[in-house]
Amino acid sequence: MAQEAVGGVGDRLAPVLRQVRAGNGFEEALEQILQVVRLGLVAGGERLPAERELAERLGISRVTLREVLKVLQEQGLVESRRGRYGGTFVLPRPTETGEAELRRRIAETDIEDVLRFREVLEVGAAGLCAAHGLTEGQAARLRAALAGTHDAPLAEYRRRDTLFHLTLAELCGSPSLTAQYAAVRATVNDLLDCIPLLVRNLEHSQRQHTALVEAVLEGDADGAREMTREHCAGTAALLRGFLG
Repeated sequence: MAQEAVGGVGDRLAPVLRQVRAGNGFEEALEQILQVVRLGLVAGGERLPAERELAERLGISRVTLREVLKVLQEQGLVESRRGRYGGTFVLPRPTETGEAELRRRIAETDIEDVLRFREVLEVGAAGLCAAHGLTEGQAARLRAALAGTHDAPLAEYRRRDTLFHLTLAELCGSPSLTAQYAAVRATVNDLLDCIPLLVRNLEHSQRQHTALVEAVLEGDADGAREMTREHCAGTAALLRGFLG
């Protein structure tokens, strides 16, 4: 399988996967891999990292990991394939019941709370990245994530957009913020999946993304925060319009 412009699977999962705490290894590992699937960081039909790598990154035994993967398999989210090119593969989301299921999932979601929390986290992350500065390697990762959204096919755009925002959150240097952002972004994606992709909006978002990255790399914390605030407000307006 060809690598994406934004990097390999391991790079894409970095904002979400982290060492779990002792005592709740199974539950926290399940939560994190569920986020990986819900955020689309591993696309339908694509393979999760090997068991050894996943177990090491999560800080759990392979026995515990297999229990987690078994639950995901029972829920119809992944499947195990044998052979030389085998492994655990994410299953595509069913399309025939997708919209009804999403509507059911968001029925009790406090949209305003989600949007405000998302804005606080993203604005804060952008400001921190700009104020503290990025290493050359971190800057390259951010540029690559941005480039991945520029050349994304329409059907892939939201997944690449998610990765861009998760990368920015991770680079701010606060694992707590990154974990909270991954959780709220999964809910934001559920909301976004209920509204159409609008080409004009995507073009506008791309210009905002570019301006945001420029502000971060120039160390302009105020500019990065303001552009992020503006970007979040645009998304919020669409969601309120379609779902409010």
